[in-house]
Amino acid sequence: MDAKQCVLSAARAVLDLAEREWQPLSEAELDQRLDQAVEEILESELINKVKSMRQSDVCVTARSRENSMLPQVSQPAAITAAPREEVEVERLEQCDDPVEETAAVKYITAVLQGSKSRFPMTGRARLALSQTVPLCLTLLYERVSYRSLSRHFHLEKGNIHRIFFYFCQCVNMLEEKHICWPVGSEAENVLFPLFEGNDKDGASCVPRVLGVLGHTRIPIRLPTGKHDVESTEPETKRMKEEHPDSWLHLELVCDCAGRFLHCRIGKGQDTDRGVTLSNKLKGDLMTPDSVLLARAGYPLTAHILTPYLGQCAPREELFNATLEPHFRILDQAVANLKARFQRLLCLDIGNYHRARAVVLTACVLHNMLLDIGDVVHGEAGEQEVVSQEGEEDEEGVRRRDAIAEHLYRQSS
Repeated sequence: MDAKQCVLSAARAVLDLAEREWQPLSEAELDQRLDQAVEEILESELINKVKSMRQSDVCVTARSRENSMLPQVSQPAAITAAPREEVEVERLEQCDDPVEETAAVKYITAVLQGSKSRFPMTGRARLALSQTVPLCLTLLYERVSYRSLSRHFHLEKGNIHRIFFYFCQCVNMLEEKHICWPVGSEAENVLFPLFEGNDKDGASCVPRVLGVLGHTRIPIRLPTGKHDVESTEPETKRMKEEHPDSWLHLELVCDCAGRFLHCRIGKGQDTDRGVTLSNKLKGDLMTPDSVLLARAGYPLTAHILTPYLGQCAPREELFNATLEPHFRILDQAVANLKARFQRLLCLDIGNYHRARAVVLTACVLHNMLLDIGDVVHGEAGEQEVVSQEGEEDEEGVRRRDAIAEHLYRQSS
């Protein structure tokens, strides 16, 4: 290679590097910057107007007091008015602060740095990982807008959007590591008794519990084209008339510590209700002496126990009462998930794949933070009452009846 080709090759490398570090703003980003500049001008005008109004009020007060032959009061009046002015200006300029560098931020940053889930991020949407984690956790913890964080990180809203979903993609790739089904010795550590004294009585018909199966719904914004533009009904009334695509269905299995062992996210009218999971459990995922517990509406199998429905005899009522405290474990885990990640209370995302990525990110982070003892306690609400029994197989019916009979005999 001659000197001319070497120079050309070096020039191309410099140009490629320059293009990676600097790219022209797109039309959408130019519009965003223009909107932000207009908003800043309007805010500054409003603040100046408040200042001038406060100053005029002080002058009027001072003059009225001079006219009333009380000049000694005029000076304190001006002094006491100044703090009110500063408080008002501070309120107008207030902005949400991002998450501080806590133990959770350090842990998540270290996990992402040491994992292979990260991939190169090109273009203007790049940010150091030490800043990416606090930025994205702020968006997950609180229902804040991109604009409220754009000034702090000196980024356009479009870039914050890309950075946030880049973070979600990286965390989603950790799903198999942090949301995994326990087997072997790990399953033995997770198993807990169905009722007090379960491990002592030695009854072969009474299994131990691996986890609790259930679901929750995450409201999302309707996808484009699903809105009824010509509808004249009030918005609150339209929200009550649920559209099937306005929800994500989150199916979970959690252990006694509230850690998620299984996570499946569906959209629309999700009618699976544990059928896919029950088919998987027919393999080697469950030991013969272990079961999952689920509320009515899920399939009753040898590995999934559900309560009795309808008019129950004393034996059946006792069985249902034994299962109820276990259901509260899942209810509390879901409440803790939504209390920590408040963005799940209503996802303003019309794209299903992106909404799913955000929900899965929250579930993975839930388990990661439990690993370091970072727990947030939410308030569990009332659960949906299902009056229809799910599918039943003969082995599941026999096992449930045997357990109910053993509990009834032991209590009498």
